[in-house]
Amino acid sequence: MKLTRFTTITTILMTAVLWSGIASAQSLPDGGTVKAVQKADDEVRIAFLSFQNNPFWKPVTEGAMAAKQYLAPFGGSLDYIDLGNDLSAEAVVSGIEAALAQQYDGIVVVPIFNGTARIINEATEMGVPVFSIIAEGSSPSKRLAFMGQDATAAGQQIGKFIAERMDGSGKLGVITGYFGATQHQMRMNGALDYLKDNAPNIEIIGPFENRDKAENAYSIVQNMYTANPDLEMVYVTAGGPYGAAKAVQDLGLTGQVGVVGFDHTPDNMAYLKTGEMVGLLDQAPFQQAFDSSVMLFNHLVAGTEVPSQIPVQGNLITPEEAAE
Repeated sequence: MKLTRFTTITTILMTAVLWSGIASAQSLPDGGTVKAVQKADDEVRIAFLSFQNNPFWKPVTEGAMAAKQYLAPFGGSLDYIDLGNDLSAEAVVSGIEAALAQQYDGIVVVPIFNGTARIINEATEMGVPVFSIIAEGSSPSKRLAFMGQDATAAGQQIGKFIAERMDGSGKLGVITGYFGATQHQMRMNGALDYLKDNAPNIEIIGPFENRDKAENAYSIVQNMYTANPDLEMVYVTAGGPYGAAKAVQDLGLTGQVGVVGFDHTPDNMAYLKTGEMVGLLDQAPFQQAFDSSVMLFNHLVAGTEVPSQIPVQGNLITPEEAAE
């Protein structure tokens, strides 16, 4: 059949209507803020690499799966790849190597540690953009972008909250996730440096490492209190703060010892409402997972530019605010 100007225009209009229908039918999930800009000509495959060692990762997984469902009508395919329960640079490197071997078009990953820049650079040089979220190492890499909190600023925000809550004096126990994790170190140092400058009468007990595990935080708090019966507060920089809160509850110290930490997960929120947790700072994990996946898809299909740093603002809530 000979194409005419009329049939060409009709084809264009039909394509536009079809695209409009897809776009309007695909509403964003609660927590997602970035929309797909166009349909892919060919399938675009994204590997989403993350961990599963504590409840924090549940909303990350949910955000990735929501992106998978959202992108499907646009020609996007997203595979969630579990890097395991033990956070390490080696797990990240192995995960990215496997994704490259399987020829994914792009990768979303939570690098966390130093020692991951080399493989990120290798992927970028192979033409596979890497989008880092949540936390990355301190060594610079050629990744496309990083979305996450300024960990030092988040620590300072927590430090200010602790200083006010403790009225500038008393004993504070400190539990970090992994001593080798850059984000955890920055969160800890941000708070401790703030306290050193602004509340020097607060005595620091620790820091101790719980490897993001609630059961380890539970035991550490019990030991802290045995050695320091005048303990007033515990700061958990990463995963497992609800373990510390359970220890406070089981020791009968609710209202006497408070726990402050990160993430509005159901386990943490339950103890915030009963008073063992006294402050929780969120980092929007669902949004980070969803938005980064869609932004990477848009970059792959339309060449959409992505800022190299995408800050995420945290919301610190107290038991009083949780009750509302």
